[in-house]
Amino acid sequence: MFQFFNHLLVAALAVVPTLVQGYSDPGACSGACWAHDPAIIQRASDGNYYKFNTGGNMEIATATNLAGPWTLKGFVLTSGSSISNAGSKDCWAPDVTLVNGVYHLYYSVSTFGTQDSEIGLATSTTLDPGSWTDKGSVGVTSSSAKSYNAIDANLIAVGSSYYLNFGSFWHDIYQVQLNAAATKGGGAAAYNIEYDSTGGSPCEGSYMFYYSGYYYLTWSRGVCCGYDKTKPAAGAEYKIMMCRSTSATGSFVDKNGKACTANGGSVLLESHGNIYGPGGQGVFNDKSKGLVLYYHYADTNVGLGDGAYLFGWNVLNWSGGWPSV
Repeated sequence: MFQFFNHLLVAALAVVPTLVQGYSDPGACSGACWAHDPAIIQRASDGNYYKFNTGGNMEIATATNLAGPWTLKGFVLTSGSSISNAGSKDCWAPDVTLVNGVYHLYYSVSTFGTQDSEIGLATSTTLDPGSWTDKGSVGVTSSSAKSYNAIDANLIAVGSSYYLNFGSFWHDIYQVQLNAAATKGGGAAAYNIEYDSTGGSPCEGSYMFYYSGYYYLTWSRGVCCGYDKTKPAAGAEYKIMMCRSTSATGSFVDKNGKACTANGGSVLLESHGNIYGPGGQGVFNDKSKGLVLYYHYADTNVGLGDGAYLFGWNVLNWSGGWPSV
C-alpha cells in the first residue's frame, strides 16, 4: 500500500512543473523541421508557408500546412552576400516581410563574438529559390567603436514608415528608421529600445509586432548555442522575453510596468519539460490560426547540439493585454 501511494506521489510531483509554468508544447512538425533563428511567412498568392533559417546561404523550406510536411527547396543566396565581411558566406537571422508587393529579406553578416557586423537585404517577388536578388547593405553597420552590434534585423511598418530593430549583446536592442522604400537607413541615428544590465545576460534577436493598440517587443535572452558542449546554469539558456508600448519607437514596459531599457522584461516562453532554450523567435498572422509565435528549440530527448534544433510554433493566447503560450 505504501509503495502504491509512493508511486502516486512521484507521479503527482512530476506533473507540478508543467502546472506551474503552464506552457504548451510546440505545435506538430514533420519533414524538414531543423531550425535556427527561423523566419516564417505565408505567401500572399496561395497561402503556402515558407521557412527560412540562419546559416550558410539561408535555406528555404516550404509547406502547405504550418505543421508540415516541410520540404527543403534551396537557398536564398547561392553565392553568399555581396557585403565585404568575413561572415559573408554564413548569413544569419533572416527576417522576411512583404513591402509594397515585394518580399524583403533582411539578413546579418558577422563573425561570432565580434561587432564587425552589417545588415543586408535581398528581395524577391515569389519567395522561391532562384528568385532572390541581393541588394547588399542597408547601411546599418557596427564596429568596436559603436555601442551596438548590427545583427538580428527585424522590420516593422508603422503607417507608411519603416523601422528596423536590431542588436545583440552590446547594449542589446536598438532601432533605426529606414527610408520610404525600406531599403536603406534613413539618415537618423539608431537609439536603444531594450537594455538589461543584470548578470551579463545577452539579449538579442528582437521581433516586434502590433496587436490591439500595443506594439509588442520580443527578444531572446540568455545563452543561444553550444548546449552539447557547455550546458549553461539552469535558467541561463535562451528564453523569450517581452515588453509592450503604445508607440513602436520606445517607452516599452513589462507586465510590472518596469522600463524595458532599465532591466525590464517579462517571460513569454522558457524551457519546460523536454523543450530547452526556446528563442530566435518571431510572430506572424496566420490566415487561419491568427497570431502565431515561432522559434527554435532543443528537444532534450533528441539532442542539444546546434544541428539538432527544431522548429517550434504556438498560437498566441491573450489575457489582460498580454500574450501567452
